[in-house]
Amino acid sequence: MLVNLIYIIVGIALVIWGADRLTDGAASLARGMRVPEIIIGLTIVAAGTSAPELFVSLVSAIKGTSDLAVGNVIGSNIYNTMLIVGCSALVAPMAVSPSTVKKDIPFSVLASLLLFMLCFDDMDSPHLWGNELTRSDGLIMLAGFAAFMIYTFNAAKKDGLMPTEEELEENSELPKDYSKLWRNISFMVLGLACLIIGSNLFVDAASYVAYRYGVRQSVVGLTIVAGGTSLPELATSVVAAYKGRSALAIGNVIGSNVFNILLILGITATVHPMRIMGITIVDLTMMLVSVGLLWLFAYTKYFVSRKEGAVLLFGFGLYMCWLFYLL
Repeated sequence: MLVNLIYIIVGIALVIWGADRLTDGAASLARGMRVPEIIIGLTIVAAGTSAPELFVSLVSAIKGTSDLAVGNVIGSNIYNTMLIVGCSALVAPMAVSPSTVKKDIPFSVLASLLLFMLCFDDMDSPHLWGNELTRSDGLIMLAGFAAFMIYTFNAAKKDGLMPTEEELEENSELPKDYSKLWRNISFMVLGLACLIIGSNLFVDAASYVAYRYGVRQSVVGLTIVAGGTSLPELATSVVAAYKGRSALAIGNVIGSNVFNILLILGITATVHPMRIMGITIVDLTMMLVSVGLLWLFAYTKYFVSRKEGAVLLFGFGLYMCWLFYLL
């Protein structure tokens, strides 16, 4: 048991460190190629922060532990909206931009509703036993992700954040910097290797703990796995809130939620269909309630106060008590 707990910790550390190296290498390589910062942020950095969830979910599905894969995504989204926003709001009340309230959070709600509908097609069963996220479901989610990215780029362009054609042309004419080419490629390869090794180690150890102590894989996915893969978002958002950059903290959470559902589960289900055995309607409902509460709090005054942060943390605590009661 002790050895497997060490494997879980080492696996988490490798996954997070690998995601950092992969993101840093790719972002540095893109800058050397004169790719605009906004494009790097919307693509490479956003994908890098979701890399832990992607690799853990993908490896879980391939190894036949689908509940770990789905639980990881659902649990991560609950962690994001209740624990991370709750902690961030307690550190410093968070201002939310009107565009985030009217456009970004609703997209996160729609993504959550889509996952609910794809998972729950038998309203007579509270446990979803035997329901499956098929390849066609995966393709639907990937289509939704493509729509989200198109919308994001168009919104950035409309707000004047995207470079104009003239600026892109000027950038393309600047000399490319290849001085750190092999260093950046080495970082990317090393990061990818750590993601693969860490994910395998993490999933195997978590599966053993679940089997050894009779804990459902879904509970392990919703707690240990989701908590471990959400550490980068927690650290990023709390630090951003402390420094007064609440827009970055909220954007990090909303973007991560959409990526988790549409991209990560989309890729995972397309590669390997997942049969759901332990995820319940309570888990899916909690995911919807969490993002709904965040939308409500942000919509009232474009602000998430310390009291509202405390409410989110209280709801998260109740949900954790429910999961441990099921043990």
